[in-house]
Amino acid sequence: MRAKREVINMRLIIIGCGKLGSELALAMQTRGHEVIIVDTDPEAFDQFGGQFKGKTIVGIGFDKDILEEAGIDRADAVVACSKSDETNALIGKLARDVYHVPKVISRLYDPRRAKIYRSLGIQTLSTTHWGVQRAIDLLSYDQLDSVLSLGDGQMEIIRVEVPALLVERSVKELTVYGEIQVVSILRNNKIILPSLSTVLREHDYLFIAMLASSSNRLKALLGLM
Repeated sequence: MRAKREVINMRLIIIGCGKLGSELALAMQTRGHEVIIVDTDPEAFDQFGGQFKGKTIVGIGFDKDILEEAGIDRADAVVACSKSDETNALIGKLARDVYHVPKVISRLYDPRRAKIYRSLGIQTLSTTHWGVQRAIDLLSYDQLDSVLSLGDGQMEIIRVEVPALLVERSVKELTVYGEIQVVSILRNNKIILPSLSTVLREHDYLFIAMLASSSNRLKALLGLM
């Protein structure tokens, strides 16, 4: 059983050292995270030009030995961004269901497959809306848990336990029209459909609809920044 721990410095495995994978690796390294990157082509790592200080592994991203060499059993997140939808989906499925990695993202070239992959519990990003900053946002939610992605990642349904500073405050204080809205509250194992005047209680779990572009604003409202 994977021990639950607070992620401060993340252990991130990236499968695929293309333009996006390499940029994400450097960006997350700059933020102080431990990054391991895997690619089938040893020359793919040349583009780092000596900037990347993390571990590079040559191999097939869904190979059990390669994943275990990368330390997937201790990983906080896996991003599969190879050139193949099928490979990315398989890696996502292995990471989530076999190794129980907390955060798993698979890049998706064909958006028509998104519904199928999400039904398997795999967070997907289409090439249309993929970007290094978008991936960083998903990896950096900290205490926020993305439970559903809609519109090729344009909107997220986030689950979060109500923070202490919002206990006894109203839903209205977490509402930004057109950007952020509390859609339901889980309280004592019962779902509540709240109004703006609904008062938040200790141990409530909030389900919040949020535009992807509003993630920092939501974090600020929740006191997570």
